[in-house]
Amino acid sequence: MCSVRGVERKKALWGFIFTVPAIVFFAIFNLYPIFYAVWMSFHRKDLLSLKPPRFVGLANYVYLFTSESFWNSLKATFIFAAGTFVPMVVLSLVFAALIVSRKRLQRFLQMVYYSPAVLSSVVAASIWLLMFDPRGLANQFLNFLLNTKGVDYRWLANENMLRLATIIVYFWKYVGYFTIIFVAGMASVPRSVHEAATIDGATKWQDFWYITLPLIKPTTLLVCVMTTIQCLRTFSTQYLFVQGGAPLKPIDVIALSIYNTAIRDHRIDRASAMSVLLLLIIMSLSYLQMKISKSEEVSY
Repeated sequence: MCSVRGVERKKALWGFIFTVPAIVFFAIFNLYPIFYAVWMSFHRKDLLSLKPPRFVGLANYVYLFTSESFWNSLKATFIFAAGTFVPMVVLSLVFAALIVSRKRLQRFLQMVYYSPAVLSSVVAASIWLLMFDPRGLANQFLNFLLNTKGVDYRWLANENMLRLATIIVYFWKYVGYFTIIFVAGMASVPRSVHEAATIDGATKWQDFWYITLPLIKPTTLLVCVMTTIQCLRTFSTQYLFVQGGAPLKPIDVIALSIYNTAIRDHRIDRASAMSVLLLLIIMSLSYLQMKISKSEEVSY
């Protein structure tokens, strides 16, 4: 008995030893920046100044809550998140259901849907910048669809079209990623459950609505939380669009505003305060989604 306990302790010790590098890496590159940002948000510090930070209490937060640009960033972020979240979750679920329902080409379709996610955000935004050019495919497609000729829909100039353009880019890049997650969730449902439903006379729609959808609720929650986080921390698409000549105000999301505040304006203190507020928003929305879904448990 003692020898068994000794072996278990050695296994636990070696398990902990092997996890130490990952814990140290996580602490240095994740935990430390978070705590440093919280600490810096209560101080006054210019990025290029050699003077030590000066404690100012809640002055940075007071400034943000009275700043028109910060509220515009919140507005831009939530418009983007609201316009991306629902189509992303719903259509990735639909695409996953279509893939699972097919008997052939499942692997090929998964590869096709997932391929945009392999591209970096910079490459994806650069591709779509060419398509949103006045002579690009986006205008040609709308002209064909609406039976107009030579109309410039000003994808990168009009505020609403610009917001829609960033949503399209983000949706195109990540919908395949979340589709694969849903495919994995649907594959985890036992086939015997579907067979029992078929024997009882359930149609394919009833099987999906009353069997598949309730049983993949943990997967749906995962996709919802991940989509929320991705949408709220979006940066590269908006940054490259602005660098390409698009107006800043409609797509000045919080992450882009943090970057400009720290790098352009050299106010690392205010940028840190904005980062803390963004972290609190993400944590609050994630907790709310988990709280809502916790009331129901999945059982086969």
